[in-house]
Amino acid sequence: METIKITARVRDTKAEKPGQTRRQNEIPAVVYGKGKDNVSLAVNRGEFERAYREVGHSAIADLEIDGKTKKVLVQEVEAHTVNDNILHIDFYEVNMTEKITTTVPLKFTGDSAAVLDLNGTLITNKSEIEIECLPADLPHEIEVDLSVLADFEATIHVSDIKVSDKVEIKDEPEELIASVEPPRSEEELAELEEPVAEAEMPESEHGTDEETPAEGEEGTEPSEDSKESKE
Repeated sequence: METIKITARVRDTKAEKPGQTRRQNEIPAVVYGKGKDNVSLAVNRGEFERAYREVGHSAIADLEIDGKTKKVLVQEVEAHTVNDNILHIDFYEVNMTEKITTTVPLKFTGDSAAVLDLNGTLITNKSEIEIECLPADLPHEIEVDLSVLADFEATIHVSDIKVSDKVEIKDEPEELIASVEPPRSEEELAELEEPVAEAEMPESEHGTDEETPAEGEEGTEPSEDSKESKE
C-alpha cells in the first residue's frame, strides 16, 4: 500500500468563508466516515496537489489534522471549470479493518502486434474498474497487458484482469476493456471523403423560403417586453 501525507487544520465555517481559505493558499475540504461527524477543514494546497497528481483517488492518505492523523481516501475533488484549480475536497475516513469499495485506474502496458504490425487502431472501453478490498490491500493501479492483442479477433475483458486474491473486482466479467480495429479499406476511406449533398430547402407557394411571421402577426405570441409596453 502506498501512503501519502496531507496536512490540514479544522476550519470554522462561520468565521472563515471558502474564498478566505483559498486566498491563504489552502483548499476548503470536509472529512466524513461511517459513524463519524463531518469536520470542515483547510488543506495545504501545494501538498495536496502534489499528492493528487501522483496517486489520485486510489491510495490511502494520512490526513494530519491539528496533530491528529486519520486514514482517508480522496472521495471527490471539485475543480474550477475554466482553470482546473481545485475548489473543494471530500475525504472519506476509512476503518482499516473493514473492506472498502472504490475505483482504481487501469494502466495499459505492452505493445499490441495488431497495432504495430497490422496497422490497427487500439480501442479502450474502460479506464478504471471498481474493486473491493481492505484499505491496506488497495492497489494504486491495475496493469492491463496489451501484448495479448495479436490480431483483430483478440480482446481483453474484465475477466482477463489479474489481481491479488485479496482484491475483488466488482465490474461485470464480460465487459470489454480493449480491442483493436482493423484499418479502413480504400473503399471506406473514399466514402468518407465524398462530399455530402446539401439538402434542398422547401419553398413556399410564392417560390421563396417560408418566413417566420413577425411579432404580432397571426400565429405568434407577443414578447414579454411587448406585453409590458402595452400594459
